[in-house]
Amino acid sequence: MKLAKLIEFLRNRLKMVIRQCLGVLAILVLVDVVFLDKEHVHTAPEHWPAFWALFGFVACVLIVIFSKWFGHAGIMTREDYYDE
Repeated sequence: MKLAKLIEFLRNRLKMVIRQCLGVLAILVLVDVVFLDKEHVHTAPEHWPAFWALFGFVACVLIVIFSKWFGHAGIMTREDYYDE
């Protein structure tokens, strides 16, 4: 029951949640650019600022898009499927 209240609380303050997530992302990118040593990286893209943040974001978006497509393509069925 407490989880439902938390979800409702966050849903009612969605703009605040989005701003805070973007703030945390900005801080992480800043830490990556300023403080992390990139002298011993293994691949060329790892030299780019915020590469792993962008990589993770793009991967997450692709997973969501693929999951929605897969769900609509075969997993989802009509509501009266079991009534027949």
